[in-house]
Amino acid sequence: MKSFTYERPNSPADAAAAVSRNPNAKFIAGGTNLLDLMKLQIETPTHLVDVNGLGLDTIEATPEGGLRVGALVRNTDLASDARVRKDYAVLSRALLAGASGQLRNKATTAGNLLQRTRCPYFYDTAQACNKRQPGSGCSALDGVSRQLAVIGASEACIATHPGDMAVAMRVLDATVETVDAKGASRKIPIADFHRLPGDRPEVDTSLAPGELITAVTLPKPLGGAHIYRKVRDRASYAYALVSVAAVVQPDGSGRAAFGGVAHKPWRVEAAEGEMARGAKAVTAQVFAGAKPTHDNAYKLTLAERTLGAALNEARA
Repeated sequence: MKSFTYERPNSPADAAAAVSRNPNAKFIAGGTNLLDLMKLQIETPTHLVDVNGLGLDTIEATPEGGLRVGALVRNTDLASDARVRKDYAVLSRALLAGASGQLRNKATTAGNLLQRTRCPYFYDTAQACNKRQPGSGCSALDGVSRQLAVIGASEACIATHPGDMAVAMRVLDATVETVDAKGASRKIPIADFHRLPGDRPEVDTSLAPGELITAVTLPKPLGGAHIYRKVRDRASYAYALVSVAAVVQPDGSGRAAFGGVAHKPWRVEAAEGEMARGAKAVTAQVFAGAKPTHDNAYKLTLAERTLGAALNEARA
């Protein structure tokens, strides 16, 4: 690991200013992803800004009837919160499917949203990767792509977003709150937070340089049955081949978002009008325009079957 300097700011705006001043600086909270990347020299920050002391670790009710989750709320605490388990069960289930208990005890809400892809070519520094080194090429395009994206990819990158929490937040229509170096705040719909690779796969989100996540807001509860199903190669500590976050109402209507299939949590609201007709009708629209590789074409069938299983579980 390369050497770096370190500081602990006194406010969110100070933290944002510290990172804005230094293009090689990074925020650090739980460090469950960043430290691994630093050890592999995929990330080589020269300065770390520790945000753990900023008090962004509470879950509070909003005037609109939802919840405001601080950026530093640990995954374990969010998953076990009684209000989340009761009214946002899809989120609790997604978090519990995400990692080991030790990691959930350290990982934060903001850090979970910001985790980088687990594409094997991104982690192998001997391979070309536009996300790791812009302009170097994408070894995955002609390589083993079984775990990679089937939709929303580009000629520059076919990596997937690795998280579970973000898929649930996408189906719930969460909002990401941020602050910049000048203290100005903004709210970003979760649908616009993660971006598709295009010709800039090294840019994962719509955050500006130095912009700090302060909270994620959940709207008032949706009701209905909350289901999270994750299909993976082994039962624990594995990333999704396909996952589905679904909220299904008693009349059969509902919402569904997919993980493991794209560079961001994948949801097509127009397709949700077909929920009562079943998984095949929904996924036909959700994956219209998909461009799978020979290795990962199975994901289209798997996504349909996983949604079907979620719908059956909800109806039961």
